[in-house]
Amino acid sequence: MAAKFFIPAVNVLGQNAVDDAIGDVKALGFTRGLIVTDKPLVEIGLVGDVAEKLSAQGIATAIFDGVQPNPTVGNVEAGLKLLKENDCDFVISLGGGSPHDCAKGIALVATNGGSIKDYEGVDVSAKPQMPLVAINTTAGTASEMTRFCIITDESRHIKMAIVDKNTTPILSVNDPELMLKKPAGLTAATGMDALTHAIEAYVSIAANPITDACAIKAIELIQQNLREAVDNGQSIEARDQMAYAQFLAGMAFNNASLGYVHAMAHQLGGFYDLPHGVCNALLLPYVQEYNAQVSAARLKDVAVAMGVDVTAMNDDEGAQAAIAAIKQLSVDVCIPENLTKLGVKAQDIPTLAENALKDACGFTNPKQATHEEICQIFTKAL
Repeated sequence: MAAKFFIPAVNVLGQNAVDDAIGDVKALGFTRGLIVTDKPLVEIGLVGDVAEKLSAQGIATAIFDGVQPNPTVGNVEAGLKLLKENDCDFVISLGGGSPHDCAKGIALVATNGGSIKDYEGVDVSAKPQMPLVAINTTAGTASEMTRFCIITDESRHIKMAIVDKNTTPILSVNDPELMLKKPAGLTAATGMDALTHAIEAYVSIAANPITDACAIKAIELIQQNLREAVDNGQSIEARDQMAYAQFLAGMAFNNASLGYVHAMAHQLGGFYDLPHGVCNALLLPYVQEYNAQVSAARLKDVAVAMGVDVTAMNDDEGAQAAIAAIKQLSVDVCIPENLTKLGVKAQDIPTLAENALKDACGFTNPKQATHEEICQIFTKAL
């Protein structure tokens, strides 16, 4: 069966990547960009710095800083209005997954029309989005280089999964210097998000040798560097390696897709407005316990990538070792103990499970679950 591999045409990684990339933007001939970001990045001066560098190259910018941590349909509509008012010819996302996803929504609707709600699902759009340059500031979501766009529909209290080749940015930028000021909690959550991407891609039914290679290397790098990035945020080496790790994980899941961790985490984020990376971290071991029924050998590979000696273990023992290593990493980077700590209520689980089964991310999980089984996984994580 033929496999397709999606990735931005140009990807700039490493120290001074932003300066290098702005030269690429100038060469593309753009004249006015909409910077999609959030208020904290404006307040610390990062947005202003990027806008000044673009201005020095003759590129004017307008700034939309209204992105929420879980971007909404309303955020997309507000950003689109500003884009039209300023006659922009491209979009720049600056931040982590939320600005990137919001910018994708804006850029997609700008060329396809209608509402972002019209594009929920897989490859629904007809036209490429307005050109998007994605400058990343966190090592986790990989949204700067994927075809995934997650937008919260406020009216339904759910996160919509928009998986569309037309949302792929034309240029992604990962500069570790932009990540040095990120707080430990955010570093931990985004790092565990990246780990989830890699593991879900590796056990996905759509995995192939290319995505496998990316996923395993990403897991190795996260195991080796996430603790240091959390404990010593000013370590440029740890930040740089985590940037590569999350990018590799993005390459993996962008093409092998994901699984029930994300399908379930999206519901928690949409229902309770909870941080996505933390939800992933808490659900990851319990979903893999379920997946171990059919994916024990693959999870044993994950254990090896997590630094476990599995020489004397069979596949089932190796899978359990992987799950234990995942839990230990979560403890080491101070992820909350369970979903109850986040305010998740048992009475909401049937609704959460029902919506999770509709999420496109779950379609490539290695074992398809019943509603009751999804409820059981949620309950274990409480």
